[in-house]
Amino acid sequence: MNAYQKVLTLLLILSLTLTLAACGGSSDGKQSEEMLEIGIIQIAPHPSLDNCYQGFIEGLASEGFKEGENIKIDYQNAQGEMANSDMIAKNMVSAQYDLILGIATPAAMSAYSAAKDTDIPIVFSAVSDPLAAGIVKSLEKPEYSTGTSDVLPLEAQLQMIRAFMPEAKKIGVLYTTSEPNSVTHLAALEELAPEYGFEVVAVGVTNASEVGSGAASLVSKGVDCINNFTDNNVVNNLSTLLHAADKANIPVFGSEIEQVKNGCAASQSIDYVSLGRETGKIAAKILKGEAKAGDIPVSLISDCTPVYNKEVCDRLGLVLPEEYKDAENVGQ
Repeated sequence: MNAYQKVLTLLLILSLTLTLAACGGSSDGKQSEEMLEIGIIQIAPHPSLDNCYQGFIEGLASEGFKEGENIKIDYQNAQGEMANSDMIAKNMVSAQYDLILGIATPAAMSAYSAAKDTDIPIVFSAVSDPLAAGIVKSLEKPEYSTGTSDVLPLEAQLQMIRAFMPEAKKIGVLYTTSEPNSVTHLAALEELAPEYGFEVVAVGVTNASEVGSGAASLVSKGVDCINNFTDNNVVNNLSTLLHAADKANIPVFGSEIEQVKNGCAASQSIDYVSLGRETGKIAAKILKGEAKAGDIPVSLISDCTPVYNKEVCDRLGLVLPEEYKDAENVGQ
């Protein structure tokens, strides 16, 4: 073999090697799939949001997206701090992830603010009022971000409270003034409450340090019970609210099953795993290139199931109403 032939042979070998590398060749002859990167921001470490995350992973998997195979997930928890959420979102945008998920309204707002001027799609889960949060233009054609909205079944909740407490007159609400979801829920509850003979007594707080004093204020106002929303700040400090209410023998009605497991009396509960699962399917559609986030209508989830905590009800002297005899006891 002369020098020319040797050079030609080397060039052919090099060309073949580069071709195999470009095609992602492997020992079994299969082409490797592109690894997509997904950032997930969860605003706080409480069970209902954990359920959203679990459901999201399940929803992605049902559509063929599995961590370690074709997706890489960067999951971060903001520990209830909006500043943390904002910083996480900015870092994820800088890393140019293929999609960012915000779990709960504050996290979704952080993701939207950081990525709205980029081409990174934003998906959200457990955002009760995305319009009030300013992250969509409309529910039907959101324009940039999309996802799932947990619409609390407030009328069903009022019916349940009335059945448990026929003589009750005042419902207390502790909410965080900076959470649009809670402000929206409060307005809806105040509108519905008179139809069931209730007056709503609300106390607003601004951060975690005020939950204790806010709960004490509610108790001092003579409320007959307290209705808890999916307020991230309050839920993240639920034990503080429950402690104040228990001392005064005042029942707290939760908004989903995890709150009832943790000490609320009862709830018309939304399934947050299902909510997250639906969110995962929406994200999968975007990752497959089947649709842009802004063209996918927001999915409204409002189906609910009655649950109660027998131990808590017994302690507070509450009797399970006949119409809820089939409700699931989720107490210890």
